[in-house]
Amino acid sequence: MYKDIFKWTAAVVTQPAKAWKMMVSKEASEAKAQGEGNKDDPFLTEYLYPFIGILTVAAFLSIFTHKEFVLEQALKSAIITCVSSFGGYYVAAYVLNELGKSFWGFEKNMKRWQHFVGYSSALMFVLDMVWMLLPDVFFLYIFVFYTFYIVWEGAEVYLSVGEKFRMKFTIAATVLIILTPMAIDKLLILLMPGLRY
Repeated sequence: MYKDIFKWTAAVVTQPAKAWKMMVSKEASEAKAQGEGNKDDPFLTEYLYPFIGILTVAAFLSIFTHKEFVLEQALKSAIITCVSSFGGYYVAAYVLNELGKSFWGFEKNMKRWQHFVGYSSALMFVLDMVWMLLPDVFFLYIFVFYTFYIVWEGAEVYLSVGEKFRMKFTIAATVLIILTPMAIDKLLILLMPGLRY
């Protein structure tokens, strides 16, 4: 399972167009194999949930990068990371699912949007882990803008967005995917100041 997470993340980050094509063919073969009756989504159970779990553990362990270890701070860091990652993922997928029909003419398909947002967020998750465990390399966070290219390729290959709407869609989707987890993080701290660490 973790090998697959690494494989898909490396593919999405290094060769987005090829990775999106592989995902389209993988989903088509899974749909044929499973049929319509099975509600389990291997993307969630074998990729996204473990990935966010690893991210949460990295947030917990990030407290070791400080001079002293305080369990309370480690737990707060892990809770904020977990909630903002899950919340950002689900809110971005939901908003794109709703806006997709009205702005770009997509039919509603929450599962497809979840896959799109999850794979597009892979680089952000990796950068978050690196930044939490090695806070001195914060300058690497500039690479979060590479998410734009991942979304750009996914828009054409995975979602079949036409050239007419591709740029507008890519900008909107990238902004949602990048800013939603950050907004939820800030909102959590604003509403519950005790979570500040």
